[in-house]
Amino acid sequence: MERLVEVGELQSLEGLHRRGPTVLRIILGAHLRRLREARGVSREQAGSAIRATHSKISRLELGRTGFKQRDVADLLTLYRITDEEERETLLALARDANRPGWWHLYSDVMPTWLEAYVGLEEAAAVIRNYEVQFVHGLMQTMDYARSVILLRHADSPTDEVERRVELRMRRQQLLLREDAPKLWVVLDESALHRALGGRQVMRGQLQHLLDLTALPNVTIQIVPFASGGHAAAGGPFTILRFPDLDLPDVVYLEQLNSALYLDKRSDVEDYMGTMERLCVEAEPADTTPDILNAILRET
Repeated sequence: MERLVEVGELQSLEGLHRRGPTVLRIILGAHLRRLREARGVSREQAGSAIRATHSKISRLELGRTGFKQRDVADLLTLYRITDEEERETLLALARDANRPGWWHLYSDVMPTWLEAYVGLEEAAAVIRNYEVQFVHGLMQTMDYARSVILLRHADSPTDEVERRVELRMRRQQLLLREDAPKLWVVLDESALHRALGGRQVMRGQLQHLLDLTALPNVTIQIVPFASGGHAAAGGPFTILRFPDLDLPDVVYLEQLNSALYLDKRSDVEDYMGTMERLCVEAEPADTTPDILNAILRET
């Protein structure tokens, strides 16, 4: 019996069920695309098989929409996947890909464009970030996070603000996981002198950054005022890298009421080059505690 998914690949798929739904959708979509292409089936033909358009097939293969069990089963039949173990593995992946992640508990305060980022952040092996105005969300204290959130939501009810703070704190738990990602942040020094929430809040935030430098999976570099202009003059950005080969690096650019997700290789390479230049221009990571302590003494 012919099997288009190799045994080793099948075992790898079976080990993915602990991953978040965002990543599972992307991985399953990539496998379905490979199966379709291996059989020489067009997107139009695949769409017809599940009573949909070719654009829906494109969205499914990119992991940008949920999977119906019937659709996946019909596509596997169209691609002549008859091996029961292979079918069940892919159908189980589809079921898990449709399960809501923990962040859906906060859907009342989280915009849809942010949901995708939180899912990708949860699955990333490396998170690299450059920040200009604020300390990165994964490194914020509760009081500092509340001060940042109130800049945009000063008129929101108190319980809604606290829900947003709680979401931000919940995201930070990934830094302490057994399989925690590598977080490498380059901070513009201006973010460390902007006393959001007042002197005591900022002192607490600076001390928290000092504590984070002791974590083996966290690297913090600071671009000092003295450096003048630098490579990332365009603003903050985040690069996410994943352990799965089916997941390309993603550049995340957050805007006022939306976000951009770039995964085109040329775009990612441009931002990666900028990040590398920033790391050269910034002070070495081993000097960060001294810089933070100096700012603390002045605050």
